[in-house]
Amino acid sequence: MGKILKYTLYDLLRSRSLLFYFGFYLLFTFGLFWLSGDLQKVLVSLMNVVLVLVPLIATMFGVMYYYNSREFTELLLALPLPRRDIFLGQYAGLAGSMALALLLGVGVPFLLYGLAASALVGQFLLLLGAGVVLTFIFSGMAFFIALRNDNRIRGFGLAILVWLLFAVAYDGALLLALALLRDYPLEKFALGASLFNPIDLSRILIMLKLDVAALMGFTGAVFRKFLGTGLGSLVAAAVLLLWVLGPLGAIRMVAEKKDF
Repeated sequence: MGKILKYTLYDLLRSRSLLFYFGFYLLFTFGLFWLSGDLQKVLVSLMNVVLVLVPLIATMFGVMYYYNSREFTELLLALPLPRRDIFLGQYAGLAGSMALALLLGVGVPFLLYGLAASALVGQFLLLLGAGVVLTFIFSGMAFFIALRNDNRIRGFGLAILVWLLFAVAYDGALLLALALLRDYPLEKFALGASLFNPIDLSRILIMLKLDVAALMGFTGAVFRKFLGTGLGSLVAAAVLLLWVLGPLGAIRMVAEKKDF
């Protein structure tokens, strides 16, 4: 698996798509600093971009990579190699290369603009950590979808549908439920519902760290009361870890049974 991971990383780090992904975050972050030299304002602006674009690009890139490397994958399957090592190595290389592009694209401008001397190092690391976790989660989902669907059009369609579900539809359904049931105490319900969406959970954790939870009103106080504690942070980290391990286990299960 290590050799496949190494090859996948080497192959992807040379690809134009990944270089474009790295260049976009690099130029976008420099542009935010050019517009405003305030580190916290740049972090808040970057949060909205990272939480939307990282899942979308990870989803699309994951599906594209699987379908484009299918012939090479079939060649590896003809060799005496465990299927688990082949697919998990490819997945780890895919997610790792995208995470590295994100870390460098966002991290270099912040370091050049004096992040090390500021008091926002923790908030910056949390933002990058959330981006890396979302990269692994949604690239894993995309890899699983492509593995289950040999038809490219169907695979791309399902991948976009999954991203829309978590990035748009879930929030809309939650807001509708809160509006319809506004006469009832729904703070705990909102807290529990946030655990079923990694994008929402990452957004809440970052907002709490940036001290802008007041924008969420009374519900923000509930989030701070729970997720702002050591136990709450541990629960949130455990839930995000489960979101990473879920697609990983699904990929392994399908890879072992799929007839190529």
